[in-house]
Amino acid sequence: MKRKHSVKDIERLREKIDAIDSELVEMLNRRAEIVIEIANIKKALNLKFYSPERERAILNRIVKLNKGPFPNDALKFIFREILSATLSLEQPLKVAYLGPEGTFTHLAAIRHFGSSANYMPVESIKATFDAVENTKADFGLVPIENSNEGVVSYTLDMFMDYDLKIAAEIMLEISHNLVSKSGDREKIKKIYSHPQATAQCRIWLERNMPGIPIFEATSTSRAAEIASKDEDSAAIASELAAKIYDLNFVEKHIEDNKKNYTRFLVISKDFPSRTGNDKTSILFSLRDRPGALYESLQPFKEANINLNKIESRPSKRRAWEYIFFIDMEGHIEDQKVTEAIEKTKEICLYLKHLGSYPADKSLER
Repeated sequence: MKRKHSVKDIERLREKIDAIDSELVEMLNRRAEIVIEIANIKKALNLKFYSPERERAILNRIVKLNKGPFPNDALKFIFREILSATLSLEQPLKVAYLGPEGTFTHLAAIRHFGSSANYMPVESIKATFDAVENTKADFGLVPIENSNEGVVSYTLDMFMDYDLKIAAEIMLEISHNLVSKSGDREKIKKIYSHPQATAQCRIWLERNMPGIPIFEATSTSRAAEIASKDEDSAAIASELAAKIYDLNFVEKHIEDNKKNYTRFLVISKDFPSRTGNDKTSILFSLRDRPGALYESLQPFKEANINLNKIESRPSKRRAWEYIFFIDMEGHIEDQKVTEAIEKTKEICLYLKHLGSYPADKSLER
């Protein structure tokens, strides 16, 4: 016979939740005290205060410890915020990103560094590299490729001009939303968005918003700002932009392709140590002769190193001279990676190691 429940049962369970919450607060503060102690030791030893490989190890360990029912994605998000908040007790990270506020680059930055970092929106990819190069920011965040649109060539060009390293990669699902002040579709007389976002939502717009004029904005975030000042306007924008400009959702996930991802790179003056689940990126140029590219790739085949990506770009220094960009599995501290790169370097006119960093496996499920 089942026991009958009462309101007192709810009250009893809520008391248990309150007790657990009290323990969590106490333990978080104990954790923060230890972080401050570590910060003082790092300062005395003149060690770097931020360790991305340590953060990655913590998140991986937390996921392995989790037996449920709490979902792993939510757990990682919570611990990312804990790490971000406690790191700010040591020294808040300064992160430059391709702005304005509320763009997908901004969202990717928050996903990686948490909400307690100091974020600096800048007007261009070059300005992001400048901010890190001139130590105005500890890290920079730039887009490198989109699953639908391909590589961001300008970002690749910047790696040729700056002596900065790739410290991490972030895979972000690009989801577009129709947002407005009222959230009422019937009140919408015009829509604002960036041309790329509009193109990625064209089928949905034709089916659901026929006859509504669409105006170009410099970014999806700027579109959200415009819509926040006009009851008759809507914007195609990110959830973050909707939150920043206090807009309501007319419809979520209006993109035509539901598998639309952008890969972002975190740039810094250094790259993290080996984690065992890494990528390495290089760029190089070759003599213009038959078989040169084949010979340059042969050392990686012989070492059984998987090449994730190969891109070519004009060098812009000499006609018909090209620069090749390669992502491979492994870290520069791995012997076989080092040896393969050294063999390739002997064939090249020029070779540059762009960084070794933890691979983002979040899309592999």
